[in-house]
Amino acid sequence: MFPRKCHLPYHQNMRSLNFKLVAFFFILLTIGAVNSLSSQSRKELENKKKLLSKDIEYKNKLLEETKKNQKSSLNELVILKKKINEREQLINTINNEIRFLDGEIKTTNSLIGSLEKELQKQKNEFAKLIYAAFKTRNNYEKIIYIFASADLNQAYRRMKYMQQYADYRRHQADVILKTHKELADKTMALEKQKLDKKQLLNEEQNERSSLAVEKGLQQNVFNSLKQKETQLKQELKQKQKEAEQLTKAIKKIIQEELKRQAEEKKRSGFALTPEARALSENFANNQGKLPWPIENGVITEKYGEHAHPVLREVKVNNNGVNFNTKSGTPARAVFDGIVSRVIVIPGAGKAVILRHGEYLTVYMNLADVFVKMNDTVETKQSIGNIITDAGKTDLHFEVWKGQVTLNPSQWLYNIK
Repeated sequence: MFPRKCHLPYHQNMRSLNFKLVAFFFILLTIGAVNSLSSQSRKELENKKKLLSKDIEYKNKLLEETKKNQKSSLNELVILKKKINEREQLINTINNEIRFLDGEIKTTNSLIGSLEKELQKQKNEFAKLIYAAFKTRNNYEKIIYIFASADLNQAYRRMKYMQQYADYRRHQADVILKTHKELADKTMALEKQKLDKKQLLNEEQNERSSLAVEKGLQQNVFNSLKQKETQLKQELKQKQKEAEQLTKAIKKIIQEELKRQAEEKKRSGFALTPEARALSENFANNQGKLPWPIENGVITEKYGEHAHPVLREVKVNNNGVNFNTKSGTPARAVFDGIVSRVIVIPGAGKAVILRHGEYLTVYMNLADVFVKMNDTVETKQSIGNIITDAGKTDLHFEVWKGQVTLNPSQWLYNIK
C-alpha cells in the first residue's frame, strides 16, 4: 500500500531530479563552451595555415620564373629565405593545431568519463523507480489508497502525487536518453579528433621534408653567388649609379616644384592650391593603409641601410623598397595624384613620379608607360608595365615628402 503521508517522498524526489537536471545541463553547457572555444582557435590556426600555404605557393611561381634564367640570382636567394621563413611558420602553426587537438582530446575523454558515470547513476535510479512502480502497479490498490483519505483535500494531494510521480519517471527517462545521445556524440567527436591529429602529424612531416630541401637549395644558391663576388659588386655599383640618377632627377623636380610654389605663394598667399592641400592631407591620413604598387608580390629589398644578402661586409642603402612579382604585372598608383614626370634612367627603364600634394611616389624599372606628364591618376590605376629581365620582374618604389625620403613600409598596407 501507499504510505499515508505521500507528499514528502515526492518533494524529495523532485528536489533530487531538479538537482540532477541542473548538473546535467551544466555538463552540456560546459561541453558547448569548450567546443566553441576550441573550434574558434582551430579555425584561426587553419586560416593562418591556408594563408601561409598560399604565400608559399606564390613564391614557388616566382622561383620558377627566376630559374628560367639558368643562373643563381640574389632574387632567388631572397625569395628562398622568405619561403623558408614562411615554411617554418607553417610548421609552428601545425604544431599549435596539434597541441589544441591534444587539449580537445583530453577534454573530450574527461567529458565522456563524466557522462558515463552520470548515465550509470541515472540508470540505477531509474531502475529503482521502475521497481517501485511495479510494486504499486495494481490500479485497485491506487483507488483504495485515494478513497482511504481522511478528507477531500488529502485525496486530491494523493491523486496529484501519483500524477507527478509518473511525470518524474518520464523526466528521468528523457534525461537518460539525452545523456546517452550526448555520450554517443562525444565518442564520435573523439574519433574524429584522433583522425585529425593523425592527418596533421603527416602534414607536419611533409612540411619538414620540404623545409630540408629548401634549406639545401638556399645553401647551394648562396655558395654559387659567393663565387661571383666580383660580378655582384659590379651589379651593386651599377644599381647605386641608377639610384643616384633617380635621386638627382627627383630632387631637381622637387626644387622646380618648390620654386613654383614660392611664386604661387607670392601671388595668392598659399604655397599649395586648396585642391593640392586637400590631396596632401588625404595622403597623410592614409599612412599604413595605402595599397601596394603591384597587385601581388614579394619585397626583396627593404628601405634604408642594411647588409647585402651575400656580401656581408658590404652595406646597401635603399631609398625605397623593391618588389619582385610575376612577369606581365603592371605597376599601379598607390593613391590619387597627378603625373609630375616620366623620366628615363639609362639601364633601368623608365620611372613615373606622381605628386600627391606635398608628397611624391616613385615607380621605377618600367618598360611601357601608360601615362604622361600632368595626367590625373586614381588609386590602383595601372601606370606602366614592369620590366622583366633575366627571369625577374622587379619594381622599385619610393615615397618622398619635400626633399626627404620616407620608409614605404610605414605607408603601405600589411607589409610583412
